[in-house]
Amino acid sequence: MNEPIRIVLVDDHCLCRRGLTELFDHCYGISVVGGTGNATEVIPILEAQRPDLLIMDLRMEPVDGLTLLDQIRKSGCDTPVAILTMSDSESDLANAMRLGAKGYLLKDMDPEDVVSAVRRIASGELVVAPAMTMKLMNFLQHGQQDHHVRKNSLELLTEREREILQHLARGESNKVIARTLDISYDTVKQHVRHILFKLKLASRVEAAVFAVEQRANEGRVSSPSH
Repeated sequence: MNEPIRIVLVDDHCLCRRGLTELFDHCYGISVVGGTGNATEVIPILEAQRPDLLIMDLRMEPVDGLTLLDQIRKSGCDTPVAILTMSDSESDLANAMRLGAKGYLLKDMDPEDVVSAVRRIASGELVVAPAMTMKLMNFLQHGQQDHHVRKNSLELLTEREREILQHLARGESNKVIARTLDISYDTVKQHVRHILFKLKLASRVEAAVFAVEQRANEGRVSSPSH
């Protein structure tokens, strides 16, 4: 007999967590093994339970879901994450996808559709709410165009900037990069600003995602030829 899908729930509304727990506990093959509304408890729970899937909201206080997802990834935890939220914003969808979310579901979906989506996400599929399908297509098309533009823009980076981009891909902080390269913290900050400007990126997280994609496509972020 197959092992049940082990789920952790993160939502700062206790009533929502209880409702989801009741929903999943009545579903064959799904088990809720943890839940919290406190962002500081999430990573310890994931480390202790090693669930198959983390389901979490975006609109949480004091730490929002995107920030929490970023923290989870930087901690080295690779638990698949599905977003379950009221937000139908294309921006939220795009940012969640960039940070590695495996699903984006809406809280106004029918309960049986949520359960079906969770099973599919746990099996390795990328699943979004039907209402978000066109927005996902827009994001993917835009992302492909941006990736091509940014790939061409790599030649604008200096050798040092390319080196720092590789460190960003490993999720290192400016302080760690400065210590590793034996340069000042302010110099690293300046290089990061230049990288974001040249590649038309909004944050160091996007830069890290882009660098990882480049490394996957080409083996590494290549140094400029001399």
